[in-house]
Amino acid sequence: MSIVLVVNSGSSSFKYQLLDMASESVLAAGLVERIGESEGRAEHAAGGEKTEITRPIPDHTAGFRVMLDAFAEHGPSLDEHAPVAVGHRVVHGGARFFEATVIDDLVEINIEDLSVLAPLHNPGAIQGIRAARAAFAGIPHVAVFDTAFHQSMLPEAYTYAIDREVAARHRIRRYGFHGTSHKYVSEAAAAFVGRPLAELRQIVFHLGNGASVTAIDGGRSVDTSMGFTPLEGLVMGTRSGDLDPAILLQLMRRADMTAGDLDALLNKRSGLLGLAGRSDMRDLQAARADGDADATLALAVYAHRLRAYAGAFMAQLGGVDVISFTAGVGENVAAVRAEALATLGFAGVRVDPERNASVVRGEITRISSDDSAVTVLVVPTDEEREIARQALDVTNA
Repeated sequence: MSIVLVVNSGSSSFKYQLLDMASESVLAAGLVERIGESEGRAEHAAGGEKTEITRPIPDHTAGFRVMLDAFAEHGPSLDEHAPVAVGHRVVHGGARFFEATVIDDLVEINIEDLSVLAPLHNPGAIQGIRAARAAFAGIPHVAVFDTAFHQSMLPEAYTYAIDREVAARHRIRRYGFHGTSHKYVSEAAAAFVGRPLAELRQIVFHLGNGASVTAIDGGRSVDTSMGFTPLEGLVMGTRSGDLDPAILLQLMRRADMTAGDLDALLNKRSGLLGLAGRSDMRDLQAARADGDADATLALAVYAHRLRAYAGAFMAQLGGVDVISFTAGVGENVAAVRAEALATLGFAGVRVDPERNASVVRGEITRISSDDSAVTVLVVPTDEEREIARQALDVTNA
């Protein structure tokens, strides 16, 4: 009674994992993509073997049939490993959802209504939810929201200083994202250092192509870098992060840019890509080593923003006990970790260069020196496992 299927749906694809939460082990994982195109693709991995098929997949319902066929043909058997719940990643829960929630028709309507706040994400989630509820009609489906963890922020942290009536009418406030990852990492870090979560002041850097940092006090998010959308905050792979909003007005007036032009500029042609013509951190590190001036500046801007948020969140928390790095860049790029904390020696933060350079992939690793006043960790994130945990908790409640 501990098998959970986790589904992460987009508009033209979905990923899935079947987990046995008794041992928190992955029984199978797969991807169905290019949904609605002339030729779809699916891959399924189980028991150390990986299979791949290509065929038309007109919609998410057909995609779930492909997934079920893969389980039937390549295992594990869903009769022998029947899920007791299906957990769905949903990017935006607005201010309505502050915890994992069993999906019924009303919840589905609310998620769809919140598409106005996440037009690139919630519509795909809805398609996946509807297909999954049809395919697994006899078990609970649970929505786990990226925004939910940040609903503990106080009004002074989530309120923008604009006309309050305009803000209320259009639901404009800071929501925060990557909450599932921040929750998982902060709890894993507390377990690793052997201290109660409720006692710890933590800063978690989730650094991937999308990036965010969160201040966590006693297991509760008190501030985070992303805001109304996942565009605010840190410099990211292709996203700008923080900038003066008057820049947008200037570009509208002087460059005749439309809302669509600005959306594409800030989300797809900015960040590291905009600064250096590339967004992959490995390429940028190599280019900097070769003396590339654009790459050097891009990485300096990136690190400057990391340090700015680290300092701000230390002030919000009144000090920090644990700092953790996670996600693709956070887990794998030692130079980024070192540069992010390079100026925090005044607060007793000391990174051991040898430990930082010797992180074991997939394992929690302490990279702070023995005399550091703050414990610094690399903590591999596992959003699917966290979704499965929350889905099981809600189902058993």
